[in-house]
Amino acid sequence: MAAANKKTKICLVIHSLQAGGMERVMSELASYFSSKANVETHLILYGLNREIFYKIPDNVIVHKPKFSFNNKKRLVSTLKTIVYLRKTILRIAPDSVLSFGEYWNNFVLLSMLGTKYPVYVSDRSQPDKSLGKLQDYLRRKLYPTAKGVVLQTEKGKTIFLKSIKHPNIAVIGNPIRELGRVEPKPKKEKIVIMVGRLIRSKNQDKLIEVFAGINAPDWKLMLVGYDHLKQKNMDRLKMLAKDLGVENSVVFTGKHDKVEELYRQSAIFAFTSSSEGFPNVIGEAMSAGLPVVAFDCVAGPSEMINDGQNGFLVPLFDTTQFKDKLSLLMNDSNLREKLGANARQSIQRFSKDSICEEFYRFITN
Repeated sequence: MAAANKKTKICLVIHSLQAGGMERVMSELASYFSSKANVETHLILYGLNREIFYKIPDNVIVHKPKFSFNNKKRLVSTLKTIVYLRKTILRIAPDSVLSFGEYWNNFVLLSMLGTKYPVYVSDRSQPDKSLGKLQDYLRRKLYPTAKGVVLQTEKGKTIFLKSIKHPNIAVIGNPIRELGRVEPKPKKEKIVIMVGRLIRSKNQDKLIEVFAGINAPDWKLMLVGYDHLKQKNMDRLKMLAKDLGVENSVVFTGKHDKVEELYRQSAIFAFTSSSEGFPNVIGEAMSAGLPVVAFDCVAGPSEMINDGQNGFLVPLFDTTQFKDKLSLLMNDSNLREKLGANARQSIQRFSKDSICEEFYRFITN
């Protein structure tokens, strides 16, 4: 800890702040830490894309390498980035370093080997997911050198401890933006919404198939997200909707910077992702008073959804049950209202201030 008459220096390290759940959480932490009078907040962006999509307060000191990461000279660029990280963090001389990203944490820990500065890492992915032989090996070797590890779910902690032993683990969910208190109360339209990048693991194709099978011409399915990995999934999904005869009922918004407005006008949140750490979008939808139907993937949804109370958990890839639960909500406005009100109430335990303070106490204790 810093001396009593000095500011506590916190250094946040992430590959980028482009649109995404992990990046949004880091931006929330940067805002919260920098609002404290006794904290000096630094943010290092060092990945291929150093775009800043989320608003960062002016008093957060942002650091970026002056060189580009050249994939054609990957080894050289990797070594340059390791040196940059090490030199920059040593120059900042922080009281705590917090790194985000399952692949990127190895990078940061490797950069800081042999230094005196405490590095905390937060794993953000599906906890039983292999990152590849090399990355899995590096995690086993490097994670024990971290001062502490943040995991998002209790289930994630149980899985993590099977392969990596660490004495200082905190389970901290994500801060969920409060979207429920809006006056006047917005009018809900007959819209089923899903928010998520258009990547294979989000399984928007299965949701389109489920929606088409319900045959509800007065409803819309709104898919919010973009081709994050440049897989041309939007074209594929649009073609699927056309083939199933629902092209006029499926709306693709692309990247959207005011998603909260879409939550407020929608009636149901559907989530077909099969790989998550802690899906922010479920929490945001619940905060906006939406009942949720979600696949019960390894970790994440079950931390927020109490089946039958504030939404429905469906066994992974059971599209028949998913269709039944979604149809039930679409046809029963009273049930939607009841589960939505329960969702808004139950998600308050993940409020921004509460979660950000948990992070702060963990990395400065």
